[in-house]
Amino acid sequence: MYNKTVIERFKNPKNAGGLRGANGIGKVGNAACGDIMKMYLLVNDEGIIEDARFKTFGCCAAIASTDVACDLVKGKTIDEALKVTNKQVFDILGDLPAHKIHCSVLAEESIRAAVEDYYKKKEKESKKLAKD
Repeated sequence: MYNKTVIERFKNPKNAGGLRGANGIGKVGNAACGDIMKMYLLVNDEGIIEDARFKTFGCCAAIASTDVACDLVKGKTIDEALKVTNKQVFDILGDLPAHKIHCSVLAEESIRAAVEDYYKKKEKESKKLAKD
């Protein structure tokens, strides 16, 4: 069912766990399958993603997809991270069963959700500084 790459990412994810100091946290899910992905980003003052981690409740493909997505955004600017697609995740994993392709889509959505959260926090911070 799953190829070697997917199984390896599932068994030994490099980016699993929370991230202390994360300034962008995105959570997405798929009610139909029950997969829930939470991505943590640490973005520096220059807008570069220094680190990315995840917590995923889901199947083998969901965990592997989120792990790959973290690798794809590390070291990138926010704008570059927003260009990461589920196709890139899918291509790195090699192949996913047709009924599991939605996992790569969720991984892409988790990046977008974390970036959105980052921007909301930056806006809130800017407004607070303007008041002070």
